[in-house]
Amino acid sequence: MHIALTEEQTMIQDMAKKFAESELAPVAAQLDETKDQTLFKENIGKLAELGFMGLNVKAEYGGVEAGVVAFSLAITEIAKACASTAVTTSVTNMVAEVIQAVGNEEQKQKYLPKLCSGEYLAGGFCLTESSAGSDPAGMKTTAVKDGDEYVLNGSKIYITSGDFAGCFVVWAVTDADAKKGKGISCFIVEAGTPGMTIGKSEHKMGQHASPTNEVHFDNCRVPASALMGQENRGFGVAVGELAGGRIGIGSLALGIGLAALDYAKEYSKERKQFGTQISNFQGLQWMMAERYTEMEAARLLLMQAAFLKEQDQPFGTAASMAKLFAAEKANKAVYDALQMLGGAGYIKEYPLERMARDVRITSIYEGTSEIQKVIISRELLK
Repeated sequence: MHIALTEEQTMIQDMAKKFAESELAPVAAQLDETKDQTLFKENIGKLAELGFMGLNVKAEYGGVEAGVVAFSLAITEIAKACASTAVTTSVTNMVAEVIQAVGNEEQKQKYLPKLCSGEYLAGGFCLTESSAGSDPAGMKTTAVKDGDEYVLNGSKIYITSGDFAGCFVVWAVTDADAKKGKGISCFIVEAGTPGMTIGKSEHKMGQHASPTNEVHFDNCRVPASALMGQENRGFGVAVGELAGGRIGIGSLALGIGLAALDYAKEYSKERKQFGTQISNFQGLQWMMAERYTEMEAARLLLMQAAFLKEQDQPFGTAASMAKLFAAEKANKAVYDALQMLGGAGYIKEYPLERMARDVRITSIYEGTSEIQKVIISRELLK
C-alpha cells in the first residue's frame, strides 16, 4: 500500500508547520495565561488568509480543495504549537463542510466564502445540550414553522468560538411527535440574529484562548430559507459530520502528544542526574519508545480514516478508532512527558503543564472515548 504524501499535502503540512512555529508557538503560553482575544483572532485571521479554514471546501466557494488528509496534517501541526487555535480551526472547517454537504447553492455561495476567507473568523457547531451530550438525539431545542419563518427556542452548551463565530449550524426538533432522532432539522443562523444570545465564555481547565459558550434561543426567528437539507432529516447530517470532526480532534490530540514528547526528549538530553544525562537511563528510553510508537500508530489510524473519507468510502468506524486511540494515547504521552521532566513538568514555566490541561478534553469532545467504543463495538457486532 502506497502511503506517501502527495506534493500538495506535503506543501500544506510544511506551511502549517512553519506558521505554527513562527506565529503560534511563541505566544501559546501568553494566550493560555491572558486569553488575549485580539491576538488570538489575529492568528485565526492569518490562518484563514493562508487557506486553512476551508481545506476540504471546493475552490468555487473559496476553499482550497486540499482534502481530508491535508486537513488532518494541518491540524496536527497547528496543535503542536497551540491547541486553542487548532480546535477553532478544526470546528470551523467542520461547519464549512456541513454547509457544503447539505446546504443549497444559495447557502453555499453566501456563507462558505465568508468562512474560508476569514470574514467570518469562525463557525459554530450547535448540537450539544445539557441533557443531550453523548445522546444528542435527546435534544430539547425546538424550531416551529410559522409562515415563512421558523421560531427557535432552547439552549446549546459547550459551543466552540461562540464569542466570535459569524454563523452557526443549529440542530433543533421540528417534529416533536416523531421517533427519537427522526424529527430533527438543521439550520444556519447568522450571528446577531434577534433572539439568539451568546453566554459568557466558560472558565475551562485548558485550551483557554478558545472561547466556549452557551448559545440561547428565545423566540429566535429565522427565515425558512435557513433550513439546510430536508426538514426532519437533520440528525443523520449531525452524525455524519461528527464522524468527520473526530478526525480533526484525533489529529489535534496527536499534535499535542508529539509536542510534549519532543520537548521532554530534548529536556532529557540536557538534564543530568547521577553524573549523566537522564536520556541515558533505560527507564526513560523505554518510556519514549513506547509513547512515540503509540503516536505513530495514531497517525496511521488517522491517515486511514482521512483517506477513506477523502475517497467517499465508509469511514465512521475508522474515525472512531482513530479518535479513540489518538486521544487516549496522547493523554498518556503528555503525562509521561511531564513525568520525564520531574518537578519541572509541574511548573508553568515549562509547557508540559499547559499541554496536560489542553490534551485532557480530547478524550471527551466530539464524542467521549466511551462513546467511540460503543460505535466501534456496534459495528463489530452488526
